[in-house]
Amino acid sequence: MAVTLSSNALARVREYQAQTPGSIGLRFGVKKSGCSGWAYVIDMAQDRKPDDLVFVQEGIEVLVDPASLPQVDGTEIDFVSQGLNQQFIFKNPRMAGECGCGESFTTEESAL
Repeated sequence: MAVTLSSNALARVREYQAQTPGSIGLRFGVKKSGCSGWAYVIDMAQDRKPDDLVFVQEGIEVLVDPASLPQVDGTEIDFVSQGLNQQFIFKNPRMAGECGCGESFTTEESAL
């Protein structure tokens, strides 16, 4: 599988990359957080680590650390605008549940 970007996310990452000197792509992963266990981490990548997994889509690199891949493999990253609010959203087929506020999630693997 892989991590993919919707057309809206691709356009937004291209904008961020143009505004962020030295960026080489998008870093995507998870960290332990919240009541459900995992929270997404997304930022412009300034460097590539030796063990990063790199998914390339239309010239945009998405870098994922190997520890995050079991929780995010297969995720489509989208970017939505609703009024004044803009945000990345994550369509993660591995997500088994999320906390009430939507800030953290769990996967079947992490629930075991």
